[in-house]
Amino acid sequence: MEEVLLKNSIKATNNKELCVGDQHISENTFLAKPISLRFWSSFFVILPIFFQAPWVRFYPSSALFFTFFILSLSLYLTNKLTKQFFIVGSLLLGVSGSWLGGCLFWGWLSYHPILHIPVEAVALPLALVGLGTKWRIGSSFYLSSLFGTAITDITIFCTGIMDQWTEVVKADSEQAPFILQKTSENLLHAKPIIIILIFGIFLWLISKTIANSASLNTLNGRSLLVTSYVLQTTLIVDGIFLLLAISQPSLSGLV
Repeated sequence: MEEVLLKNSIKATNNKELCVGDQHISENTFLAKPISLRFWSSFFVILPIFFQAPWVRFYPSSALFFTFFILSLSLYLTNKLTKQFFIVGSLLLGVSGSWLGGCLFWGWLSYHPILHIPVEAVALPLALVGLGTKWRIGSSFYLSSLFGTAITDITIFCTGIMDQWTEVVKADSEQAPFILQKTSENLLHAKPIIIILIFGIFLWLISKTIANSASLNTLNGRSLLVTSYVLQTTLIVDGIFLLLAISQPSLSGLV
């Protein structure tokens, strides 16, 4: 009897498989490893900047409809026939929510910055419900993306450059870099710098605290890791664009 129990224990260890509800996470499950989960979580934060932003600016309707492609792909990858891809599918579900909000705002409402977060939060009720389901990784991605965006907007407001939002959005590709540079130069004073540092440190500490409390052995742990990765990537991207707007405005574009 002891020998049988020992063999079963070794087999379970070798499989390194975790049962989460009706889902099984193993080494063969895509994005099961932290490095791949970090890469794709960060990738989907950066993707809208270089892909969605120009698309939705010129062809907002087709960009909006692409949401349904992402959603369909997510649902397909998380069905029982493709269980190996369920982390990918769950993550894409969160991406579809962020993509939808981004298309709605930047496609038709970008002149009204006060509507930015409310529109981006279009999938918030579903994401909150999703935290208690197998979709919690996608829900965590969406919620952390929304939180990071909110912190960025609050920082913009507190530093006093929210008034230039509409001017930058309305500007053409030639004028926008110079408006961005002029706006960014207003940040090179003690008060704005302190505000930026406070919010930056706040966001970083939250992401580190969440990461330290996460465990890779549970679905909840992976969800927390995704949250941490998204917040860290948001902070890094904001920092890069701030530096570009100040030093090389022609490269910063419209974000």
